[in-house]
Amino acid sequence: MSVYLIAQITIEDRAEYQKYEAGFADVFRQHSGKVLSVSEDPELLEGSWACTRTVLLVFPDREQAMAWYESPEYQAIIGHRLAASSGNVVIVDQFNP
Repeated sequence: MSVYLIAQITIEDRAEYQKYEAGFADVFRQHSGKVLSVSEDPELLEGSWACTRTVLLVFPDREQAMAWYESPEYQAIIGHRLAASSGNVVIVDQFNP
């Protein structure tokens, strides 16, 4: 069953964040994921949304999502994101009634 990663990111250092972005695509492609959305201007319908970037990723299953997240290649670049931004990242299962 598909899983989704949702990230709400506030970028504080664009130059450092660009180092993360520079390596992201090559690592991501290795793990069967798909980028569904990257937005710096989501339309707020309810509540508050203070983050400067929202990202929605999909993977075929939780194992592949975690293989990407925990991979040595991703761990080698995640430090740039963590140094340049703050935020929340969650993994959620596809709804299957």
